[in-house]
Formats: sequence, C-alpha cells, structure tokens
Amino acid sequence: MVTDELLRAGLARTLSATNFEGLGTKYEGKVRDNYSRGDDRFIVVTDRISAFDRVLGTVPFKGQVLNRLAGYWFEHTGNVAESHMKRLPDPNVLECVLCEPVLVEMVMRAYVTGSTSTSIWTHYEKGARDFCGHRLPDGLKKNQKLDAPILTPTTKAPKGEHDVSGSREEILATGQVTAKDFDAAAEIAARLFAAGQKMCAARGLILVDTKYELGKTKDGKMVVIDEIHTPDSSRFWLADTYEERFARGEDPEPLDKDFVRRHYTKMGYRGDGPPPEIPDEVRIGAAKRYIEAFERITGEPFVPNTEPPLARIAKNLGLKGAP
Repeated sequence: MVTDELLRAGLARTLSATNFEGLGTKYEGKVRDNYSRGDDRFIVVTDRISAFDRVLGTVPFKGQVLNRLAGYWFEHTGNVAESHMKRLPDPNVLECVLCEPVLVEMVMRAYVTGSTSTSIWTHYEKGARDFCGHRLPDGLKKNQKLDAPILTPTTKAPKGEHDVSGSREEILATGQVTAKDFDAAAEIAARLFAAGQKMCAARGLILVDTKYELGKTKDGKMVVIDEIHTPDSSRFWLADTYEERFARGEDPEPLDKDFVRRHYTKMGYRGDGPPPEIPDEVRIGAAKRYIEAFERITGEPFVPNTEPPLARIAKNLGLKGAP
C-alpha cells in the first residue's frame, strides 16, 4: 500500500526533466522525453502532468504508473492491435520500435463530458449540435452516455499549442494525413476502445473516452504508439456510483487527471496564460487516483521504485553516469 507519508515524501523527488546524452536524439513532449537511436526509441515517462495543453507541474510516481500501465495494456491488447513496445527496461522507460507518427490523434468518446476546449460538453453547452461531423440531439445532460461511441479526431499540436478537433473531412483537409491512413487508424481505434471498455467494465470502471496515437514502422505497418488506456490519455469513472451521481446532477468519481482539471476549472483557468502552481494536496490526490486506476485495472498492488530516478534509469539503460 502506498501511504500518504510516502506520497508526501515523493513530492520533492519527482522526475521532472531528463537529459541522457548517450541515449540518442531527444524530443521533449509535454510528459514524455523521447530519445531516438538507430531503429529504437526510448520513451522516458516523467512525472510531469499536463492539461489544457499546458504542463502544470509534477505528481509523485505518476511516470511509473503511466509507463507500467501502458506496458500492461500493450501486452493485453496485442491480439487487437500491434504496438511499438519492445520492453520496459526501467519503471519509467519504454523501449520501442522507432515509428513515423501519423499526424492525427484518434479520440473515442462514449459520454458527453469534459472541460477543455476540445471536449464535447464544452461545445454542446454553448449550443453546438454538430461535433466533429456527428449530429447530436437536443436535451443531452452533462456526463450522459451517448447511444454509441463516436470518433472525434484532433490535430497533433506542438508542445504549448492547442489541439484542434474536426471531422474526418476537416482533418484530411489539413493535408497532414492521407485518407487511407486516417481510415486505418480509425478502425484500430474503434477496436481498441471496444476492448478497453469491456476490460474496464469487468474491473468496475467506465472507460469514458480516450485518445490513440498511431505510427508506421519503416516497413509501412501501422501500430499503436505512445500510450494506451492510462489516466493521462483516458477518462475513467467509478462504475458503481455513476448512475446515482448522474441522477443527482453530480460529476462522476474520476480516476484520471480530470481530478486536476476540475481543480483548475474551479479557479477559472482553462489554459490561457501561465498556469497557477498545483497545491501539494492536489498533487497527492492525483497520485492516489492514478495508483488506484493502476491497481483496479491490473489487479496488482502498485509498489513504486523509490530510488533516485535519474541514476537508476542511467544504470538500467547502461549509460555512463546520471545526467
């Protein structure tokens, strides 16, 4: 069991940045530091947390939770879609096949919810009834289940910029992805979402929505990259309290970074300008929810590695010294 004392001690020891010179060419994303070397990519999953397309701060052990969960899902959905994963050489590191990203994020949604600029409820609440090419009926309530899941793809914005949602036609009009690749990615996303919903339901969770990123190997095969069904890429609700809370007009209980989003939304922050600092209690609350999601999904206790992460990663990857 991860205690409050362990989480509080971890506040000062989060993995916020890396600079492993011997690991290859570095690209820094919002949460992941990607290193490319030859035909391999090493994804170092930091403890940074982002929302509203902004890096907000760090959460204790978040990187370990995300990396281990991504590895779990890649392994358990390999019969649904192939991924880029090779192995997990460290609690915070995923070694994978180097792929060329398909420049669209495939977002699957099963409920009318959300608070960001790309969320379906944000648009619906303002009166929009056409969302990413889908016609929505009048009278929907926040957090209500849709008749069937829908695909709402978004552009892949660089770090610090906002993603933009659109219909298939609008995404194709950007010229960043071909119709063939879009349709292949959409088919993979639909299969994975159905599999993820089924597996989560068996564990008392609702997989509300999620995003998938796809890439192509050097021989042209399309595979799932980045992460899958983690509390960063997905929205999870506790199933046993959903109906009661929805009937009362209350938000469902989240096990994802929506806990942090709600904190900022209550403050009136939605991504404009520099974000306020995350209070330690919110960082700890987020860590607890990430860990509970891990334990519910995998059925295993989360035991964090508390060694200094930079030195440990360097050792596990055979690098000389820590950065």
